[in-house]
Amino acid sequence: MDGPPPMLTPEQVWHRVMNLPKVIEDGVLRLDGHGQQHNWTKRSIFWDLPYWKDNLLRHNLDVMHIEKNFFDNIFNTVMNVPNKTKDNEKARKDLALYCRRKDLELKPQNNGKMLKPKANYILTVEQAKLVYQWIKELRMPDGYSSNLARCVDVEKRKMIGMKSHDCHVFMECLLPIAFSSLPVHVLNPLIEVSNFFKDLCSTTLREDDLSKMEKNIPIILCKLERIFPPGFFDSMEHLPIHLAYEAKLGGPVQYRWMYPFERNEMEVESQGCSYMLSVFNQPSRHSEKELTHWLTDAELNSVHVHVLINCIEVKPYLDSFLQSQQISESNASTRIHAEFPTWFKNQVNSEPLSVRNQHLRDLSYGPLTCVKEWHTFFVNGYKFHTHAWSEGKKTINCGVYVKGLIEGGEDDFYGVIKHMYELEYNTSTYPKKVVVFYCDWFDPSSRGTRIDPKYNIVDIKMDRRYQLFDPFIIAHNVRQVYYVPYPATRRDKRGWCVAIKTKPRGRIESNDIEHDVPYQVDEMLHANEVIEVEGITGLQDLEADLEEVNELINEENDLAENNEDNEFDDDFEDEFEDYISE
Repeated sequence: MDGPPPMLTPEQVWHRVMNLPKVIEDGVLRLDGHGQQHNWTKRSIFWDLPYWKDNLLRHNLDVMHIEKNFFDNIFNTVMNVPNKTKDNEKARKDLALYCRRKDLELKPQNNGKMLKPKANYILTVEQAKLVYQWIKELRMPDGYSSNLARCVDVEKRKMIGMKSHDCHVFMECLLPIAFSSLPVHVLNPLIEVSNFFKDLCSTTLREDDLSKMEKNIPIILCKLERIFPPGFFDSMEHLPIHLAYEAKLGGPVQYRWMYPFERNEMEVESQGCSYMLSVFNQPSRHSEKELTHWLTDAELNSVHVHVLINCIEVKPYLDSFLQSQQISESNASTRIHAEFPTWFKNQVNSEPLSVRNQHLRDLSYGPLTCVKEWHTFFVNGYKFHTHAWSEGKKTINCGVYVKGLIEGGEDDFYGVIKHMYELEYNTSTYPKKVVVFYCDWFDPSSRGTRIDPKYNIVDIKMDRRYQLFDPFIIAHNVRQVYYVPYPATRRDKRGWCVAIKTKPRGRIESNDIEHDVPYQVDEMLHANEVIEVEGITGLQDLEADLEEVNELINEENDLAENNEDNEFDDDFEDEFEDYISE
């Protein structure tokens, strides 16, 4: 078996093209071996630039368009979209010529028509309708994506007007959920493609993981070639081979892709004080009508302890308390809630008075019982709503996530916001305020939260709750998530949702949502050393009936499709002519 073509250095490419005529010169020299050993017929004018032969990254492939076209082919084929699927009758005819897939070949009948077996990488009509209905009912945070419900026609079973960014979000976040009812040998390669683009589009890249991705993507594409027909693969399905290598040379894609990313940044002015505790007066902004709430004794004690243990300046006191009281790890939480507030207040009041000590004393007395309440808050670049305020709206902004201390997410907490409070402390100086969210937490145990160790998909059982009374979280310590239920095709996942994390929209507290900022995750997943290759016993869906097709009509459709393909190929050839010539 032949290996991949060698990676040529710029100097090697220059020696191969230096004697070719320029693109602006008449006549095309056809060299020996053309079409077999090389494809060069002319030399790009870029080679006239003195630095071009030393340029490592001479062509920057646009991730946005590659990802969109890859997604279109996957979605249209799996959903069997008429006139757009790559698994049409023409593709099935190719199987007899290029593949060994007797079970999927068209079967001629005596009446001149042909029967088309259903492949198991295609959803049934009923399954496709359920997926379209699932998309129709999806709710995501403001600014995360456009309203996908407007793009869905459930009855006609098609998507209309999806933008490039909609495809970007669907490919990286929703595709593994939407197609989770597919067989494992089909689903796993699709998830791997989804994770490949998600990692590639991360704001921070790791060189060692990019090297693994560069080795993995050919295997992933080969796994897809074992499943989908040859007609599925055009130039866009092969270009991902080069993307990880280009990322190592050119850096993160947000500096190279075609999504508009310019935005105005605003700096939050500080209040000008010389010293301030870390928990006080952090930048945030409320919105809409202000309400008043009186904390119960249980709420007051819980929120007071939570603020104390999350204040950086209080941590030395907490460590001293645990050591002096010889408290074991097993009952630390109970002892802290019961004894630490009083111990801390006595400790700071016994120390000499200073500016820092005065702030700690104010903190030790706890917040006022009467707090302000809102249903909308802007913090950390996120827009948050309470769960009640999100009801009946097209978007949802009440999901929260708190990262734990253990890598892998085993002690992460997921929940929804029930209330938003602004605590205020008695003080003789400037106002001291802390914004906290009162949350309804989901069960963090394995009965309520499951994490796929291979693909890092987090499933949440929506009817299971955290039993202990610890509802508060400082607003600046949370990130935003939204919960996506599985389509009705997955009956075994009924009641479970996938938690999907969102990216902050910048550090601006504004009512205006920036729709032109593309979705990205902050960190890459750790790429697998070896991609597992699943066994395939067959590609035909034996439970489905064979579809009767008319060969004459198909030939007319093939001609129309060929004309469309030729138009696209001409445009594509103009765009990538220099890239292909090298």
